[in-house]
Amino acid sequence: MKSVDLVCFDMAGTTVLDHGEVGDCFEAAARKTGLRVAREKIQAQMGRSKRLVFEILWAAEIGAEHPDLTNRVDTSYDAFRRILEHHYETTPVLPTPGCLECFDWLRTNGVKISLTTGFYRRVADIILGRLNWQAIPNVSSDEVPKGRPAPYLIHRAMAMLGAEDVRRVATIGDTPSDLQAGRNAGCGWTLGITSGSHTREQLSAHPNDGIIHTLAELTDILS
Repeated sequence: MKSVDLVCFDMAGTTVLDHGEVGDCFEAAARKTGLRVAREKIQAQMGRSKRLVFEILWAAEIGAEHPDLTNRVDTSYDAFRRILEHHYETTPVLPTPGCLECFDWLRTNGVKISLTTGFYRRVADIILGRLNWQAIPNVSSDEVPKGRPAPYLIHRAMAMLGAEDVRRVATIGDTPSDLQAGRNAGCGWTLGITSGSHTREQLSAHPNDGIIHTLAELTDILS
């Protein structure tokens, strides 16, 4: 087995099943608050901290110097939070195919695991509770100076779990920002997965150490 001490997993689309529902929540909040944006523009921002997504989208709509920018961002983000929390509180929350088996295999082989997410703590806790994953170490975007593609989620997970060498850390996620964060953090393995919001072609356009379809394939890469 490769020399891996820690694997950092993204949540929605990577370890938590998502068939575009997070994007649907973004679209619903945008419509509700008057933000005109195409779905592909939302898709391109997936994986980032959620408030930052609205900062980027509103700045593109009205300009970064618009005096009402902060107010519009706050209004859209507040609507998104209500919609997203309701979604995860009221619909089934399931692990992605191969996820639980992958977790077990890593633990059996002495590899630590953590979850990192662009969600804020309230939503992360709803998801963790629904899956009974509260014992898994995890970091949310509102607990670090900047979310993805900055490296801080990964570095905080390393600090929590006592991982000292980033070259012995693997990270995996379903968005370009996940891949960029892994590269920015200096991870030994930065992997993409097509079980979420982006295709193999879309992920392959960014530097990576492998693209897989399900977490069942991760054991082959690390073996």
